[in-house]
Amino acid sequence: MRASSTLDAADEDAAAPARARVGRWRRGLAAMTERTREEAAADRILRRLGLTFGLAGVIAGVVEIPEMIEQSRVTSLGWSLVIALPAFGLFPVLAVVSIGMKRPTIQAVAGGAAVCYLGATALAPFVYRELPDHTTLWLYRVFALGVLAAALAWRPPLAIGYLIGGSALAAAANRSVVTHGDSLSLLGDFARSAGLCALFLWCAIYARAAAARVDRESAIASSRAATSAGARARDRERARFAALIHDAVLSTLLDASRAGTESPVLRKQAERTLDQLDEARGGRTEPDRLNAQSAIGFLRAAVQEVNPGVRFTARRWSGFDDLRMPVQAAGSLAAALTEAVRNSLRHATVPGRAVRRSVTVTISAGGIRVVFRDDGAGFDLGAVPADRLGISVSILGRMRQLAGGAGFVESSPGEGTTVTLVWGSDG
Repeated sequence: MRASSTLDAADEDAAAPARARVGRWRRGLAAMTERTREEAAADRILRRLGLTFGLAGVIAGVVEIPEMIEQSRVTSLGWSLVIALPAFGLFPVLAVVSIGMKRPTIQAVAGGAAVCYLGATALAPFVYRELPDHTTLWLYRVFALGVLAAALAWRPPLAIGYLIGGSALAAAANRSVVTHGDSLSLLGDFARSAGLCALFLWCAIYARAAAARVDRESAIASSRAATSAGARARDRERARFAALIHDAVLSTLLDASRAGTESPVLRKQAERTLDQLDEARGGRTEPDRLNAQSAIGFLRAAVQEVNPGVRFTARRWSGFDDLRMPVQAAGSLAAALTEAVRNSLRHATVPGRAVRRSVTVTISAGGIRVVFRDDGAGFDLGAVPADRLGISVSILGRMRQLAGGAGFVESSPGEGTTVTLVWGSDG
């Protein structure tokens, strides 16, 4: 029994490093997934298309090897490699850079792949002599690879120009090395190449356009929520002031017009009305500034616009809540807050349980502090690139650009996320 226990302990010790490696691999995969989620939709689809097209180029190159060897019989193997390497060489590079590099790098590699494929096609008639009947130039058959790379690298008009010009060049190269055919065959080759490539090009352009539209709609929704919250806060201020005018000022004036003599009750009512007017004037001395109550309502409306289920708590310190916050600053703060809420709704989901989310607003000494918390999935802050738009631009960048503002994000895998936004008046 003791020998068996010793063997079990030894097996457990031997398996520990393997479990540690698996754990690190899983954490790395989770961090990569979180980074992918935080990207803008346009960048995310660009990466996925780049990886897909890069792997397609590798697969096509492998599949075409027998045909390349067969057609190299009419020329030297060295010249065949001169054609094949530029045609397929950058596609594996495209697949690799699409995993972790930035947009400009991916597009630069894709553009290089498109140009190199076009160059290889232009060089083919000078390398290959006449091919046997009932065959086609292998470069002509997979010219769609060059078109797909162009769709990643350039805007649609330039990619469409590449499609038309490249299809004409591929058809001409194919006709120049094939012994049979005439001008009608050349036109047919162009139509087949352009038609097939147009289908792939349309899919790539549509996918990128749809992702860009998602980003635009997200930005518009964020701006619209902040604007709507600001409008509601201003409407509440106007309603409060209108109620003050009607209930206090007008009623005092009406009582004064009816009273023929001095009245102690009227005097006290007039004093209370003057005090209320002073309070309203001191609470908001400028039409484009929010006091503490209005700022809280502004932020509450912005959060509820995104999700009414987020718990909202406000704290004010009596005597130190003399806030006078510009509407523009409140809009920036609300936009950063709603982006944090949206990120949580998108990415913090934990299978099998509900994620709790809360917003706490604290106002004191002419400043405001907003804390958003969730107990969701969390993520590794050290693994998030500095250029990740969801955090660096929409939340932290927006707060850095706000005078008197700052933002902080705390998170770790499995421990939830805390976003802290602060703003203070500079006088």
